[in-house]
Amino acid sequence: MFKKLTLGLLLCLMSISGFCDEGMWLPIHIKRLYNRDLQKMGLQLTPEEIYSINQSSLKDAIVSLGGFCTGEIVSNQGLMLTNHHCAFGSIQTHSSVDHDYLTDGFWAKTRSEELPNEKLYARFLVRMEDVTRQVLSAVNEEMSAKERAQATRKVMEQLKSDAEEGTHYNVQVKSFYEGNEYYLFVYETFRDVRLVGAPPSAIGKFGGDTDNWMWPRHTGDFSMFRVYMSPDGKPAEYSPNNVPLKPKHHLPVSLDGVKEGDFAMILGFPGSTDRYLTSWGIDLALSKKNPTMIKIFQTRLETLKAIMNKNPKVRIQYASKYASLSNYWKYLIGQSKGLRRLHVYEEKQAIEEKFRNWINESPERQKEYGDVLSSFKNAYESLKPQEVPFRYAALTGRLIESMRFAEEFGMLETLLEADTVNQEKVKATVKNLKESAKKFYKDYNPATDEQVFANMLRLYYENIPAGDNRPEFFKAMQKAEFSEPETASPEAFKALARYVYQNSVFTSEEKLNSFLNNPKKGIISSDPVTLATEALAPVQMRLFPAIRQAYGQLVTAKRLFIKGIREENPEKLYYPDANSTMRFTYGSVGSYSPQDAVEYNYYTTLKGVMEKEDPNNPEFTVPSKLKALYEAKDYGRYADADGTMHVGFISNNDITGGNSGSPVINGKGQLIGTAFDGNWEAMSGDIAFEPNLQRTISVDIRYTLFVIDKFAGAGHLVEEMTLVKSEPPYQCPACKKGKKCKKCRKKAKKKKRKAKK
Repeated sequence: MFKKLTLGLLLCLMSISGFCDEGMWLPIHIKRLYNRDLQKMGLQLTPEEIYSINQSSLKDAIVSLGGFCTGEIVSNQGLMLTNHHCAFGSIQTHSSVDHDYLTDGFWAKTRSEELPNEKLYARFLVRMEDVTRQVLSAVNEEMSAKERAQATRKVMEQLKSDAEEGTHYNVQVKSFYEGNEYYLFVYETFRDVRLVGAPPSAIGKFGGDTDNWMWPRHTGDFSMFRVYMSPDGKPAEYSPNNVPLKPKHHLPVSLDGVKEGDFAMILGFPGSTDRYLTSWGIDLALSKKNPTMIKIFQTRLETLKAIMNKNPKVRIQYASKYASLSNYWKYLIGQSKGLRRLHVYEEKQAIEEKFRNWINESPERQKEYGDVLSSFKNAYESLKPQEVPFRYAALTGRLIESMRFAEEFGMLETLLEADTVNQEKVKATVKNLKESAKKFYKDYNPATDEQVFANMLRLYYENIPAGDNRPEFFKAMQKAEFSEPETASPEAFKALARYVYQNSVFTSEEKLNSFLNNPKKGIISSDPVTLATEALAPVQMRLFPAIRQAYGQLVTAKRLFIKGIREENPEKLYYPDANSTMRFTYGSVGSYSPQDAVEYNYYTTLKGVMEKEDPNNPEFTVPSKLKALYEAKDYGRYADADGTMHVGFISNNDITGGNSGSPVINGKGQLIGTAFDGNWEAMSGDIAFEPNLQRTISVDIRYTLFVIDKFAGAGHLVEEMTLVKSEPPYQCPACKKGKKCKKCRKKAKKKKRKAKK
């Protein structure tokens, strides 16, 4: 069944048809989409009301939050809505055993109670501009990939400098379609962003890892921040003198709810997709990359989970780290299953065969594109033997916290090892490291990291054969008097970890500060954590040249492949892969059938929360107050027309990571929900969009308002917003025909005439 389905979607794989809602479009190109019957789908706005540089438009309410999520401004006082999981790190940072905002939630009753968040920023798009002509004027086809990159980079840097000069704006120039087009983006960045409210995890993270990427979903995945500006209206660092942002536009909030087939659009900042990935790239992902990363991540996750379940302090310290890694781990599992189930490899091969035939029809095409497909094949074949050992060498050092932290001390080590020590530079470097250490140790537990160290090194040993690709950890630890064990026994690795963590300055804040107060030559270089970190470097350095050469081949092959595909199909409108720039996607609310005899409705209700409740499972506990509101059916003005409390809904919008927190907007430009996830059956969506299966999961805005108002008692935040509700059409109480009833219309006109008199 799926084979027939996906082959029927071949034309939708990288372009839009009248039946597909695929595409993450640059807002500057929205006018192009108006030929695709957006009005008939339900859009009532003009292109200028969505994106404009001359007047207020929807894009002025859309926020890039910290570069990893999206938010939307929902009041004229800078109030911003996003996901709970987008705020998770901020909530965790402000939490402690005494003030566990992760468990209990947080709501600022006054502006003075709102919590500042260091390094978190809210970035607004001011304008975008096509600068393809300027950038590509500096290159020619005779250039090597390296020469081309140097030439384009020089022009891009100049364009950025010119656009920023004399302004307070931030500018980026980015490549699209793998170097075939270039666009300039001007941003205004506000760095005073304060946490206003978040529900308890029993609402904001309801379902936990079990329900992650799944539908039906009953998670109230939302939180609120407020953006502040200086009194003169400019971006500013945190200051108690700052005032709430006066946005150019804020989204009105609809109380109407959604129904099957309703138009839905999303504006946000999707992180990355790889829709033009070839069959060879998919083969590498399925055979090497994904299985390796899944195994490595799972080892760290299992280690953390076992300790977090026993220790409340560690649970809070590692909550955000665990959630972030767990999300990506499950994503990789789902992606692999989706790629296989939907036969994406075979579909890509069909596209490549069609491309090959097109090339062979013309000597000119053979000259320009003849080596493209063979370049893909050769590059990926050379990457295959490097992939697994390189992932182990690279990820092991990143996932063991002490090793990652030790890398920050390279500069200090260099200064101390110099023939003439520059004491001023040493002093400045030590000061910066002390600040970094303060943040590091707040959410660091040495015993936990020691266990991760032991388990990660054991995993490395078990999966990488002896030889050049296995780092000489034990030889590097001669002071420990260990020799490489014949078998990878847990005891041997525990003993090594115990020695390292007892003798390293990096595994104790007290020991590190003692060293930084009197830094001496040789301490860093001989530290066992440093030695472990440096033992990974030779493996990476040995593998890197082949990897760099392969990716160099891929740069040129990808550019020519996309250029050729677009030339092969000139009547099709192609969109670029996501790259953290603002995108517009449109679709409709709708149910779906993932497999035979299974049909999923397009919405979930609070009843489903109660049905999933499991007091013995922390992922499915339900707050007593929420249960009381449900039992009393005390939903206020936020209930659906049938009296139920809707929690979430799905639509066929095309989104990916980075879109978390994006507003789901109806045809009138009103907020109807907040996007937070995709569905399990379409986890291959970053590589191949499947319109019959792919769904965006969103929190119904009415559930968000219900939790804020009725559950949290923070109705003052709702009062800030612009709530809108459509007037119900007149309906005759007798015949229920509304405007179709002539008698009704006659009575209404008579009543209107009397009112005028």
